[in-house]
Order: sequence, then structure tokens, then C-alpha cells
Amino acid sequence: MKIGFIGLGNMASAMIGGMLKAGEVKPENLLGSDKSEQMRKTAQEKFGMTVYEENGAVAEQADILFLAVKPIFFPDVMEDIRKKIKTTTVIVSIAAGKTVQNIEDGLQNKDAKIIRLMPNTPALVGEGCTAICNNENVTKEELETVKKLLLTFGVAEEIPERLFDAFIGISGSSPAYVFLFIEAMADAAVNAGMPRNQAYTFASQAVLGSAKMVLETGKHPGELKDMVCSPGGTTIAAVKVLEEKGMRAAVIDAVDACVEKSRNL
Repeated sequence: MKIGFIGLGNMASAMIGGMLKAGEVKPENLLGSDKSEQMRKTAQEKFGMTVYEENGAVAEQADILFLAVKPIFFPDVMEDIRKKIKTTTVIVSIAAGKTVQNIEDGLQNKDAKIIRLMPNTPALVGEGCTAICNNENVTKEELETVKKLLLTFGVAEEIPERLFDAFIGISGSSPAYVFLFIEAMADAAVNAGMPRNQAYTFASQAVLGSAKMVLETGKHPGELKDMVCSPGGTTIAAVKVLEEKGMRAAVIDAVDACVEKSRNL
């Protein structure tokens, strides 16, 4: 089975790296294209895959074809590949804002097998979270094959396409919110006299450990918060300030803004 990638940027590299590391794909079965000569050279040297300058060369060989390009380049890519794709090829898109219908229209093919994904950047370290939906032309077996590939760089969940905008707000874009939170906590620690490198380490590990507690204990985040807040202690004093400053409302408003922007792309 040949796995093709159109676009060899950071997200594609994260996905390819995860697949190779897990042993799900061999280098000789990987194909890729990118307009950037440097991107092609890097992918070839790093992964041992076959690379091309022309998108059509990948499209005509791939059994599963990942479209890892920015939305602005989508029309050109559709033009390059629509007459090259095999009828049996499963097309997997990670382009933000491009619906299954958009992809069908771009390919001018209602019979195309299309899966839409929305991964996030923690895929770069094997901790991605990917939303999945597909059209009716994709078989259960084909979907499971793609999901198996996605699980090599994080978790993957099927959701209705109508929830993709919400997913972008809470997962696709949310690493930026978390990075902002880590940076703010580290700044506060530096203000209290801690060296910056240590501040980033401690703040980042606190976020990592806290997230793991939510996932592994199955407890409500509010319950876990209460476990940390001793009566009259330091933590409840900090939580009081966050509540006074409207942290919850600010986060909700930020996610709402992200969702609305996604809907209007």
C-alpha cells in the first residue's frame, strides 16, 4: 500500500514520523510532493521516502493520499490531482475550513472516497488529537486503516462534521491557549525570583501532569481542583484571584471566537 502526502510541512512530517516509528509504514511505501525544494530534500533525508516536485506524480500512485496543504493552496492542488487519482484512492484532507463537500466539488467527483481530518500541533511530539469524519463512499475497512495510521501520533476520534468548528476551538487551536498559560505562569515565577528555564520546566510539567490526571482518573476537573484546594491554603487564594479576573469567561469567549472564525473561513 502506497501512502502519499501532498505538502511536506510540519504537520505532514509529524504524521509521517509517527507512522514510521510505529512500523505502520515502510519508507519505500511513502511518497510526497512539495513545491519547496528544501522541504523535499528534508523529507527525503529524514524519512527515506520518495519525493516529487509535481503533485500529480504522487496522486497517481497513492492508495491513501493525504492533502497536507493550507486552504489557500487548495484550488491549485485540486487542479493538479483531480485527473490523476485512482478510483480506489482514499483522499484524506487536513486543510482547515475545507469540508467534505468542498473537496468533492474541488475534485469534481461525487464518487471520491474522502476523509476529513483536523489534527493539532502536539502531533509533533506524538501527542496529537485528531477529529475524523468521512463521506459515504469510504468503507468501514478503509476508515479503520486510516485511523490506525492516525493513532501512531496521538488519539483520533470520529465526530460529525457539524462539530468540526467546535473541535477546532477546543483542540485544534487550543495549544496556543495552553502555551499562553504556561508562559504567564513562568513569567510569574520569574517575577518571584526563579530562573526562566526552571520556570518553563515546572509550569509545563504541571500542565502535562494535570491533563494526565483528568484523562487517567476519569474524575471531573472540578473535583480534581477541589483536591488541591486546602481550606485557607495557597491554592484557593490563587483560584479566588482567577475567578475574580474572569478566567472562565475569558476562556469561553476565546473558544467561542475561534469557533465563529472557523465557521466563517
